[in-house]
Amino acid sequence: MAIRHWPIGERPREKLLMRGAKHLSDAELLAIFLQTGTRGKTALDLARDLLTEFGSLRKLLSATKDELFKTSGLGNAKYAALKAILELTLRHDAEQFTQGEILKGSVEAKLFLAQRLRSHTQEVFAVLFLDTKHRMICFEELFYGTINEAMVYPREVVKRSLSHNAAKIILAHNHPSGDPTPSQADRDITKLLKGALALVDIQLIDHIIIGHRHHVSLAETGDI
Repeated sequence: MAIRHWPIGERPREKLLMRGAKHLSDAELLAIFLQTGTRGKTALDLARDLLTEFGSLRKLLSATKDELFKTSGLGNAKYAALKAILELTLRHDAEQFTQGEILKGSVEAKLFLAQRLRSHTQEVFAVLFLDTKHRMICFEELFYGTINEAMVYPREVVKRSLSHNAAKIILAHNHPSGDPTPSQADRDITKLLKGALALVDIQLIDHIIIGHRHHVSLAETGDI
């Protein structure tokens, strides 16, 4: 039965209008974006199938076009809708931290960096450049690696820090496995970069590792 024939209180769009978005499941919210289903399936059925197939909303929205097109019923229109959801979310989150804003501590830094790095399927090494008062100058993704490692060049980190006239920086990278536990290599590169930056009077104040649900600050663990 098509969704339009359901009782009003069970239709995702009407349910949202009556009760608010927080009362809808992931599948119900997704169905609103998909708008239509496929032969024999409502938009809600399709949303549930997609979440089951990919295992989570995060994995679904991060999937490539080829991965999504393998799923019956998905074409360019629905692929565009899914990518629009992800991009709107990222832009919404990014507006919370803009140039000149003061980062008030590791909790706020973790939130900002997680929003930028968590969806990557390969390891990405990034830097958050700050002035003397911890105001954000800019954020840059500098190095990209395989799913297990990223090649980090200290000279490039120093060069970019100087070009932005940064007084302090926060390093960050994601662990695509989802486990943010620091490796010995993470600690080693942190120590190397801290020394290189100190030579040009730039302070490394943290290195944050982004997982799927949890994130680790090396400043908090005593590794900086």
